[in-house]
Amino acid sequence: MQFKLSAFGDRYATPSGITALMDDLGRAMSGHTDMFMLGGGNPAHIPAVEAVWRQRIGEILADGRAFDTMLGDYDTPQGNTGFLDDVVAFLNRRYGWGISVDNVAITNGAQTALFCLMNFFSGPAVDGKQRRVLFPLMPEYIGYADQALDPKAYTARLPRIEECDDGHTFKYHIDFDTLELSNEIGAVCISRPCNPTGNVLSDGEVAELANRTAARNIPLIVDNAYGAPFPGILFTEATPPWGEHTILTFSLSKLGLPSTRTGIVVGPTQIISALTSMNSVLSLASGGIGQAVVRPLLRNDAILDLCRESIRPFYEAKSLQAQAWIREAFGNDIDYRVHKSEGALFLWVWLKGLPIPARKLYERLKARGVLIVPGEFFVFGLDAPWPHASECFRMTYSQADHHVKAGIDLIADEVRRVYRGAPAV
Repeated sequence: MQFKLSAFGDRYATPSGITALMDDLGRAMSGHTDMFMLGGGNPAHIPAVEAVWRQRIGEILADGRAFDTMLGDYDTPQGNTGFLDDVVAFLNRRYGWGISVDNVAITNGAQTALFCLMNFFSGPAVDGKQRRVLFPLMPEYIGYADQALDPKAYTARLPRIEECDDGHTFKYHIDFDTLELSNEIGAVCISRPCNPTGNVLSDGEVAELANRTAARNIPLIVDNAYGAPFPGILFTEATPPWGEHTILTFSLSKLGLPSTRTGIVVGPTQIISALTSMNSVLSLASGGIGQAVVRPLLRNDAILDLCRESIRPFYEAKSLQAQAWIREAFGNDIDYRVHKSEGALFLWVWLKGLPIPARKLYERLKARGVLIVPGEFFVFGLDAPWPHASECFRMTYSQADHHVKAGIDLIADEVRRVYRGAPAV
């Protein structure tokens, strides 16, 4: 039987890039498929970090009242009041922002928060005008692509590409000379570090965006899923911005707690109030497990030690190792570039002159037991196709070393087959 769906239902019944990615990820991580999982964003299982979470669960279990409250009581739609207090105190102590509890809301994952934010600032406005969210630096996070309800909700700008002297590294930059904020722009959004590229906009670049958006009285949304202050997967210096035109999203996922689905939003009181209302409609309240587990680490700043001593060095070493394996496997006969790795869990690989679209390379590699994510999924909001994206793919280095190396070796072998014109295996 086929039911007649609304436009909303039809939109989300249609397969999307993020749906395919999470389905592949879930099957691979559950052991239902024998895959080298280089495609998803699941954080690594870092023993020192997992020991902290086991200890916290043990402490909660030992305190019967804390355990019963965590599992048995609703929090407010804005979040657990104690956790909100601790987040505010932590951020003020760390950055001196002077925010209050009215500036913070908890959501069921940052993805949920961003769904709300994308729709707060795009589509038909109450004044009858159409608003759009601007992404000033494509490529961007695959999870944004299908969040807006209005099909014309997004607009985006292409980067300036800098090829580095070593011949196998490049970096994207915002082209500020051509970046204009027209009257239709309702918000500007960036991820920092960028998913998929690992690019980290400098404090100066973010300040320039903040100044331009403030001058137009529109918000700058900064997605810190991998950034400062936690999980701190940053291999360069970066300070999160704050101001009355800034909305910051944070997550507990890349701390090693993805299943708790805990997002944190810091923003103007108007936006926090709206998110709180949305929480009550969509979820009644946010899940409390992640909040309960992390609270003491915020109160005593231990979360910063965890990031600095365990999380950042783990991923930085993994990034350097994966890049070395790519150099070894790709050699000098493959014309490739890797985006400068400045943070997050990924390497963004550019295969210059790739004879087939990256999406077809993804299918060929999947048949050989390797999952990557093709570049086309990370490009949206453009007026015309961008051939460069079809020469790129994202791979994660967060999984076990032997999986990452074996996956890279298979990628190199399949890429050589593609360049030779050999058929798929």
